[in-house]
Amino acid sequence: MNIVEMVRKHDPENQFKVLVESYKQIEYAWNNNIDLSSIDVKKIKNVIVTGLGGSAIGGELFQNYTRAEFKLPYNVNRNYELPLYANEETLVIASSYSGNTEETVSALKNSINRNCQIVCITTGGKLEKIAKENNLPLAILQQGFQPRYALWVNFFTLLKIFHNIKLVTDHNDIVEKSIDLLKTCGQEYSKQRNKALEIAESLIGFIPLVYGVSDYTSAAATRLKGQFNENSKLHSFFNNYPELDHNEIIGWESFNQEKVHLKLINLMDDIYNPQIKKRFDITTEIIKKTGCEIIELKSNQTNFKLRILDIIYLGDWITYYVAILRSYSPTAIDNINYLKEHL
Repeated sequence: MNIVEMVRKHDPENQFKVLVESYKQIEYAWNNNIDLSSIDVKKIKNVIVTGLGGSAIGGELFQNYTRAEFKLPYNVNRNYELPLYANEETLVIASSYSGNTEETVSALKNSINRNCQIVCITTGGKLEKIAKENNLPLAILQQGFQPRYALWVNFFTLLKIFHNIKLVTDHNDIVEKSIDLLKTCGQEYSKQRNKALEIAESLIGFIPLVYGVSDYTSAAATRLKGQFNENSKLHSFFNNYPELDHNEIIGWESFNQEKVHLKLINLMDDIYNPQIKKRFDITTEIIKKTGCEIIELKSNQTNFKLRILDIIYLGDWITYYVAILRSYSPTAIDNINYLKEHL
C-alpha cells in the first residue's frame, strides 16, 4: 500500500488537507480585527499567557520567537490559578481553542478577581461567555480544527495582539514571508516522496527523544514531543541544552540500544551560543558511542523567526506520517477524551 492509499485509509478526517492549508490560518489571524482599546499598555509591567496543550505551545513559541526583542517579564501558565504576583499591572492572555479547558477557565476567573488586564483567545465556549459578560477583549479563532492543528491561528493571533498594542516591532513583512514559507513547504511535504515522510519512515519502531535549546528552540522541542504523543500515539521525550548536560547526559552511560529502541532528534540552529554548539558536538559524540542514531533537523531560512516556524511545521508533518505509517488516525485522542469525561 503506497502512502496515498494509507493516508486515505487512516486519515478519515483529512488532517492532511489541514496541514497543507496551514498557511491559511496565518492569513485568518493576521486579518482578524481585535478590539484592544480597553488595554492600558502603559500600566503593563508583566505578561502571562495561560493555557494548556496547543494553546500553551503558542505562548511558549512566542517567547522563543521574540527572544531578541520582547522586554517585559513573560510567563506561560499551565495551571488552574495564576502566580501570586499577578495584579492590575499584569496582562493576562487566556487562550483555549475550545473555550472550555477547565484549567484556563479557572485561571481566567482568577485573573478577573486579581484585576488583571485580560484578553481572551478562543473559538467560543465558556471563555467567550465570560469575556462578553465582563467586557473583555476577545479574539475569535478560526473554527473546525483539532486544537493541536490550530497552532498557527493561535500563535499568529497572539502575535497580532502584541503587534497591535506595540509591545513588539512591526511584523507585517515577516508574516507575509511566514505565509509563503508554510505554503511552499506544504506543497513539498504533501508529495508522494518527501523529506518529512523519509524521516518518519526512519523512526518506525523507535521512541523519539528530542533535544532543543532553552529560549531558542525549546518550544519546538516541546511541540515535537507533544505531536509524537497526540498524532503518532507514541511515547516521546524532550530536554534542552544546556540543562541536559548537567544531568541527563549521565543517563547515557548505561544506555543500551538493544533494550531501548530510541532515536535522538537534535534541533539545530546557527544562532546558538558558541558554547551551546560545543555542547552539542561533545554530547553527540558521547551518544553516538552507545549506538543511538541521531537525526538533525535544521532550517536553511535566513531569518531565525522563519527557521523556528520551519522546524515546527516539518515536525508536524513527520508526526503525521508516523501515525499513518503505524496505521493510526492522526486525529483520534481516545485517552484524552476518556479523561475529560471522567473529570
